Amino acid sequence: MLLETKHLFPWPHLELLLSLSLLGIYSDVVTDHAYPADELMPLTCRGRVRGLEPSRGDVDDALGKFSLTLIDTLDTLALLNKTAEFEEAVRRVVTDVRLDNDIVVSVFETNIRVLGGLLGGHSMAVMLKESGRMVWYQDELLHMAKDLGLRLLPAFNTSSGLPYPRVNLRFGVRGPETRTGTETDTCTACAGTIILEFAALSRFTGDPTFEAHARRALDFLWEKRQRNSNLVGTTINIHSGEWVRRDSGVGAGIDSYYEYLMKAYILLGDEQFLQRFNTHYASIMKYISQPPLLLDVHIHKPLLPARTWMDSLLAFFPGLQVLKGDIRPAIETHEMLYQVTKKHNFLPEAFTTDFRVHWAQHPLRPEFAESTYFLYKATRDPYYLEVGRTILENLNRFARVPCGFAAMKDVRTGSHEDRMDSFFLAEMFKYLFLLFAEEEDLPFNVEDYIFTTEAHLLPLSLSTASNSQAAKLFVYFKSIKYFMANNPEHLELLRRMGVSLIHLKDGRVQLVQHATQAVSAVAAEDGMRFMQEMMELSSQQQKEQLPPRAVQIVSHPFFGRVVLTAGPAQFGMDLYKSSSGVRGFVTVAEPYNGCSVLSNGEIVAGRIALLQRGQCMFAEKARHIQKAGAIGGIVIDDNEGSSSDTAPLFQMAGDGRNTDDVTLPLLFLFYKEGNILLEALKEYREVEVLLSDKARDRGEMLSETEPRHEYEKMLIFEEGGTPEEEDCSTEEKDHTSPASSEPVDQSQVTTQEQTTDDSVVGQESVQPAEGLGSYDPVDVGEEPAVDGDYSSQSVDSLMADWQEDLEAFKQMEKDEL
Repeated sequence: MLLETKHLFPWPHLELLLSLSLLGIYSDVVTDHAYPADELMPLTCRGRVRGLEPSRGDVDDALGKFSLTLIDTLDTLALLNKTAEFEEAVRRVVTDVRLDNDIVVSVFETNIRVLGGLLGGHSMAVMLKESGRMVWYQDELLHMAKDLGLRLLPAFNTSSGLPYPRVNLRFGVRGPETRTGTETDTCTACAGTIILEFAALSRFTGDPTFEAHARRALDFLWEKRQRNSNLVGTTINIHSGEWVRRDSGVGAGIDSYYEYLMKAYILLGDEQFLQRFNTHYASIMKYISQPPLLLDVHIHKPLLPARTWMDSLLAFFPGLQVLKGDIRPAIETHEMLYQVTKKHNFLPEAFTTDFRVHWAQHPLRPEFAESTYFLYKATRDPYYLEVGRTILENLNRFARVPCGFAAMKDVRTGSHEDRMDSFFLAEMFKYLFLLFAEEEDLPFNVEDYIFTTEAHLLPLSLSTASNSQAAKLFVYFKSIKYFMANNPEHLELLRRMGVSLIHLKDGRVQLVQHATQAVSAVAAEDGMRFMQEMMELSSQQQKEQLPPRAVQIVSHPFFGRVVLTAGPAQFGMDLYKSSSGVRGFVTVAEPYNGCSVLSNGEIVAGRIALLQRGQCMFAEKARHIQKAGAIGGIVIDDNEGSSSDTAPLFQMAGDGRNTDDVTLPLLFLFYKEGNILLEALKEYREVEVLLSDKARDRGEMLSETEPRHEYEKMLIFEEGGTPEEEDCSTEEKDHTSPASSEPVDQSQVTTQEQTTDDSVVGQESVQPAEGLGSYDPVDVGEEPAVDGDYSSQSVDSLMADWQEDLEAFKQMEKDEL
């Protein structure tokens, strides 16, 4: 639990510290220091009013004399359960803020910060009103949001549908009084980051105009993508659609365009958005992603890099990959960003591939904290709590000033800038609080909302506001991985949607939908979407390489040379967190399926039990062998011929109940790998194995068995030089960094060969933690197994195969070098 991992830190309740800090800064913002100005100037303790302070160029386009920071912070106050402060802030906004100012503002920034802030505040106010608080609220924030939306609409009056980058809040874009409307170019993100706020406004108000304009802009950008590379440029002409800047990446100028394609699908349910995102994503991973780096390329020549540095805005991308379900590259890129952060205390605005500063500023951007939160949410690895603590410590140590937090003018010198952008309270505080908060600390379930690019909260229930989109799709994202074919509630849900199950002989479950059998047309549509999500997830699982665990045979005559690729369980001991693994002799459980109390419990006690898949849930098997005193378990697939060579690994699911009582490790072997272990047991009777997150060095295996036999000494001499020359030590495992783990060999049977070369093949890039529970493929339960005879393949023939594998491995190693 998070509560337990917090105790690793100097203080146990970081979310309380954040809450108190927010109240202090909020007080600065709404008191005479800043209010009603748009931003707080934390060094001089006064508000920034546009026109009264020296111009900062385009940065000032976010300021519209509409109390920007106050509006941007509304739903943060609600999330931190500061109901009184939230209610006071809403009253101030409703009473004091004017939106008809004669001022030119950025369409993009005003949309994500002000319109998004009003809609997020409205969502929170409605939630509180429904719970009996803020009963006075009569949709005032929503009325202001519609007023602002209407003031932004003139910017979309172009032949392409792409908005002008700026608009005058009072006069629009046409005429001399507007002082704008002459621009010809806009960034891809500026035009493509409108759909969430505009669609939410349409669905809250029932006026489809806003959503229609946002969709038209997205459609135009999609049509203008480079058709060969399927990438988009950074800047586009809003009239002709020609790309002005043809460099393409995932950072500044493009970033949130990709984010909003994915999130528009989640919020609105339109599969067209998902298809477009997937097309772009495949090209990003093909051309831009050079793990762990993300480097810009040319859209027409995507194999040519456009620059050798990265900007800090791309730090959001690991969080988007989590949403996509592509965890491994997310871990790699996030770890790279963390290394840059540790080197400079903050992410510089731009940095080189060798982590040197390119642009030294850091305006307290929240994207790295955002990805940290989503990775922790996906993996529950306390490592990301440590990352969050580093972020928080650096903020308090280097950026905290008497009147708030000041942006870093130069991360190398630690000098400050008199600037605290509104996104600091809207995003940074929100994501850090969510990272450390317990579930009971939250006043509502954040899973019922989607975060905009400014971290404003829009309710997923908006997807039901249109008759054509009836499903709350994100609920399916959350629930599919927990779907279990023996759960009555899940089965009833499927029945109502017209979905039936067919149990296959190999233990899998096939889903079939008959729309005519659904209880209603809406339920039938939900069923179709559920089926589509399952197909998408199944396809993704087949492509996903789950970090495997290892079953290493360490007894005579194997001595650690045989390593079997195993799949982990979603419950029980996490072998990644065990430096030594679990070592013991194996024995076959009776009954072999492990679905009842063991009859040979006295033999299983103190050993690792072998079990056959089928007839009951994995967690039930684990409980039976644990009750008998086993120290671990290995489940062997009953589907004859299955192998990790041809079938994707999966995590064994629980039984829908709390599995905290299961404390032993449980691993899964496919039939082919399991048969190797069973054959060894038949021939040698006493077989000792090591269950671990990765194979241990063979010399280390032998060093733990004293005294050594002459045969063992001879084996070391023949394969590693003289006994004196043999280095049997292994590098101590670092449990704090995902970058520290060496990758487990993915082959079905691996011969471990110790070398004196310090280089490691394939280790140029940051490696993810093999032990992270980064992705939970579906396991829908198990079917009755048919007992069968073990293969009669001899150990001699297996040893011959292993020797061939060794030679192939050596040759592959030479080729790589």
